[in-house]
Amino acid sequence: NNDKASIGALLANGNDSRQFKGDRSPCGPSRVLHVRKVPIEVSEAELISLGVPFGRVTNLLMLKGKNQAFIEMASEEAAITMVNYYTTATPHVRNQPVYIQYSNHRELKTDNLPNQGRVQAALQAVNAVALGGSASGGDGTLMPGQSPVLRIIVENLFYPVSLEVLHQIFSKFGTVLKIITFTKNNQFQALLQYADPMNAHHAKVTLDGQNIYNACCTLRVEFSKLTSLNVKYNNDKSRDFTRLDLPSGDGQPTMDPALTAAFGAPGIISSPYAGAAGFGPAIGFPQAGLSMHTMTGALGPLAMPGSVSGRMTLHGMAPIAVHAVLLVSNLNPDSISPHGLFILFGVYGDVHRVKILFNKKENALIQMADATQAQLAMSHLNGQRLHGKVIRVTISKHQTVQLPREGQEDQGLTKDFSGSPLHRFKKPGSKNFQNIFPPSNIFPPSDRKMALIQLGSVEEAIQALIDLHNHDLGENHHLRVSFSKSTI
Repeated sequence: NNDKASIGALLANGNDSRQFKGDRSPCGPSRVLHVRKVPIEVSEAELISLGVPFGRVTNLLMLKGKNQAFIEMASEEAAITMVNYYTTATPHVRNQPVYIQYSNHRELKTDNLPNQGRVQAALQAVNAVALGGSASGGDGTLMPGQSPVLRIIVENLFYPVSLEVLHQIFSKFGTVLKIITFTKNNQFQALLQYADPMNAHHAKVTLDGQNIYNACCTLRVEFSKLTSLNVKYNNDKSRDFTRLDLPSGDGQPTMDPALTAAFGAPGIISSPYAGAAGFGPAIGFPQAGLSMHTMTGALGPLAMPGSVSGRMTLHGMAPIAVHAVLLVSNLNPDSISPHGLFILFGVYGDVHRVKILFNKKENALIQMADATQAQLAMSHLNGQRLHGKVIRVTISKHQTVQLPREGQEDQGLTKDFSGSPLHRFKKPGSKNFQNIFPPSNIFPPSDRKMALIQLGSVEEAIQALIDLHNHDLGENHHLRVSFSKSTI
């Protein structure tokens, strides 16, 4: 059989590399995979770790002089899953990108080659850890970082942390396969599964106790007792990056691929309390395109460079526009008004313009002061009930909200609020930045003459805030209403 006998020739001339020179099409599926651009100092275990998230790795051949390797999976199905995943998310070894395609070999026969004893030992150890067995050190003790799953708690959550933000931060340490986010004991938490337990170990050591944003959103990172995560839905709460075919689940908006690419990852924001309008710029990145600086000390070095006119260029990529206009849909056309939307969305940023669509009054466009405020409002208000309907909030393709031309019929559906005295965030460092919380059925006290008020439901609280914020109490006194994180 030529496939079995050709390993010697392979060692001599790097047989598979010819397929990448453009004179032949790539091979069809095979359980043997060809890896290119492999750093010369890479270990057997690091290469095997590329394969184990997708199934058992049965053999490995390293051609160090040619910066190539061959990985043999136990099944063709596992190899197909692995190639599909790494086609959308380029794997990195020793901070260098490596490239994986099917080999024209059907299996690896390496019994008589040097160093195979070491390869077999590495295969046994890495497979045991990844597939839930026990990997022991020489003295019988368990290796550190045995689980590839981390449990993450975010404390001091003064600013929203999305699944995409976690993916960006933790991808610095290796391939992230799955993430599940949830709220437990009034804390935002996540379970995150790496491809390799050692990635989890390095991430835990580096990130535990660090802040995502300046002075808030502190990460607490520990190993989970779980060794694998079962993700059923791909949406804003859970994601399996190896299964792009999963449904979004009941009650979850289906993710728009363009939105995921252009704005799915809001970036690591240097500070929610800095910048001219009190917010640092938010920058959207495709998930595979993020290149972070080396982490030292706090996560300050993770902060993205400031954008220029709301645009950002990454290596070899076209600039990505980030928009400050929101599309709000499924509104109740009988009850909604531009002023009501201005008050509600003004809890999360300064609203400049509101347009309820003339021919489709259940939809509205809302222009915020910047893209960060738009992202903040979207993360808190999407899925909330308003006037008996569950509203949907997404980033609009529009860059601005146009005011009606003079003489154009509008029925008062478009309003410009850019000069409103009711903006909460004009003043840099305002205390209002510390009062940004998800809608709740409790209103907090302000600085003086304060009260906490609990309503029967979040929907009633949203309506009360719209109706009562800035209510004139007489003698130049006005009510100030916000959502509270407290309970009564």
